[in-house]
Formats: sequence, structure tokens, C-alpha cells
Amino acid sequence: MSTVARTTPYPWPWDGRLDPARLALVAVSPRTSGEDVPDRELWQVVRATAMRVRAAGGVVVQVTTTPPDRSAGHRDLRADVGADVVVDAAGVDGFYGSSLDDLLRRGSRDQLLLSGAWLETSVHSTMRSANDRGYECLLVLDACQPFDASLARAARSQIEMSGGIFGAVGFRAELHDALRSA
Repeated sequence: MSTVARTTPYPWPWDGRLDPARLALVAVSPRTSGEDVPDRELWQVVRATAMRVRAAGGVVVQVTTTPPDRSAGHRDLRADVGADVVVDAAGVDGFYGSSLDDLLRRGSRDQLLLSGAWLETSVHSTMRSANDRGYECLLVLDACQPFDASLARAARSQIEMSGGIFGAVGFRAELHDALRSA
């Protein structure tokens, strides 16, 4: 049995078999405008997690999402997180109008770790869509940044409700420990 410690509301992954050959870190980076830029420290955290995932045998996919307002003022915030593959999505959900699902299925990657910005929009939408497609999802909470910090608790609660309707929530330290043991 190999799970990530302290995940809520259930031990992740649900089947008790963390398998790096099935694992992908999905790092969500939004196109944005103006002052709405994720902290640089976020990308350092995601990059460190990406290195651990890759060292264990997982893959790292960076998804650039596009807000509904596709005005000319939006720019790509694709930070260097050490991704193996970069995918562009046509909407807030990283699966929408992108090759993400095909890429993950071709690689037999069905255990997803979600990270990046913005927690309550792009990361959350991507996680919900992944769950609907049958992926086993873990939100790495301390590798995410909310757009509005007052909404972070509600975003987490939505994932955990009903026994983990969209997956589980965990933290980097426990993930890193589990990857060392996997």
C-alpha cells in the first residue's frame, strides 16, 4: 500500500497504489493581464515539485489556460517549471480545446497532481474536468495560489465535499515523502 499521508478526505490515491508510471503533475498557468500575476515563489514551488515527480518517474505537463475575456491585453505567464510537455487550452479549464486528455491517456497517466494558479478558477476547473474524465486527482494545496485568498477555503471545501467529489487535497512534504517511497 502506497499513499500520500495526510490527504483529505481520503487516502490518496484511493486504491492505495501510488505509481509513478501512472503519475503526472499538471501545472496550470493562466494568461492574464495587468497586475494579476502569480507570485514568483509559486513557480519555484511548482518547479521543485516537478523535479521530484520527474525523479520518481512521473511526467510534468504545463497547461496555459485562457480567460473568457480574450482581449489583446492578456499575456502568457508560462513560467519555467521544467515541464516535459506544454499544452495550450482554449479556456479556463485546461482540458478545454487542448490535447491534454489525449496526451495523458497515450502515456497511461491517470493519477494527476494539480498545481499552479489560480486555485479557485483555472486549477479548480481543470481538476473538476479531470475527475469527470476518470482521473484520480490530488490538489497539491501548497503548490497553488488563489486569485482571491478569501475564496481558497471554499475552493478546497468543494473538492473535499461528499467524500472527495473531485478528488483529494494534500501537501508537498507528504507528496515528496510518498514519491521517495514509491
